Amino acid sequence: MKHENETQNLNDGLPTDEVFDLSETKIMEEEKKARLEAEFEEEAREEEEISGRTISPTGMVLKRFFRSKLSMTGLIILLVLFAFSFLGPIFKFLPFVWGEKESDESHAVTEEYSTEVSDPTYGGDSVYIVIYSYPTNYLQPSATHFLGTDDKGFDVFSRLMYGGRVSLTVGFVVVILETLFGVLLGGLAGYFGGWVDQVVMRVVDIFNCVPTLPMMMIVGVALEAKNISGPAKLYIMMAMLTLFGWAGIARLVRGQILSLREQDFMLSAEASGLTTSRKIFRHLVPNVLPQLIVSMTLGLGGIILTEATLGYLGIGLPAEYATWGNMINAAANNTALRLYPNLWVSPGICIVLAVLAFNFVGDGLRDAVDPKARR
Repeated sequence: MKHENETQNLNDGLPTDEVFDLSETKIMEEEKKARLEAEFEEEAREEEEISGRTISPTGMVLKRFFRSKLSMTGLIILLVLFAFSFLGPIFKFLPFVWGEKESDESHAVTEEYSTEVSDPTYGGDSVYIVIYSYPTNYLQPSATHFLGTDDKGFDVFSRLMYGGRVSLTVGFVVVILETLFGVLLGGLAGYFGGWVDQVVMRVVDIFNCVPTLPMMMIVGVALEAKNISGPAKLYIMMAMLTLFGWAGIARLVRGQILSLREQDFMLSAEASGLTTSRKIFRHLVPNVLPQLIVSMTLGLGGIILTEATLGYLGIGLPAEYATWGNMINAAANNTALRLYPNLWVSPGICIVLAVLAFNFVGDGLRDAVDPKARR
């Protein structure tokens, strides 16, 4: 009786139409949730009847993912790109590139070259001086240089491999860092609410209003003026991408936790006297993990595109540090754009394939964790 009186008192302050709308909205949300759960359970039962064994929710997600041809296409492309970038340079039959190998590879030099070994001047390493009998820049594709050489004489095929290492590594490191920051701040905002939520969300709004690419260009020009070295410039670039990328993750996590913190399992956790950190990171965050994985996968393509854009504009890493982005910077030269497409077409294809593959995998994961997705 007391509960009914309290409900009546709360409803007295609202117009009749608004009370009816709120009640109807709540009923529709509950019906939608029950319908989605029923669809997921029905499909699980069908799979169990066919296979004769029980399938867990994780198994259902994996089965849906691997059933999608588009997802498998993206996964195969990613595996090929990773094998090309990280495993390819260890094989001996690749075109020989001076300055990019740590071991003595003088036996790989063809008869067209003459070599002279100098005294070891850098620690215990031997320094090899190669004297070419012909210009080595802008060479056309051949058996020795599969994709030719660039304006500085670097082998394009080898740089494509080493550039893939940098571009893919930057993407993964940045997306992991921004996810960690987003989960931490979004989890705190969603769980505590109140002034904590207001502060975090206002900071998120500020970062969402900042134009990322112009800010990255300003930072890149400033680093050029300070003569910052290549590795340090790479770390600063990853830090800046993380700084401008965590806000979207935080908003996603905050929204999910706001809906989860009122569930029955959280009421049980409250009654058990668990610490706040344990409730957030042991019970709430794992329930947001599927959405996080999808967001991370889709975000990787955007990060690779941003790095490539900075490299194309000439404010990324120096030319001696190969990335797919600064390789397509050759297209900025009108002569190279018209006469030497081998310099920029191959890294451009790698960037397109990587972005498409990550998007395919992300879409497949999103469909796999969505109970509404039909077979």
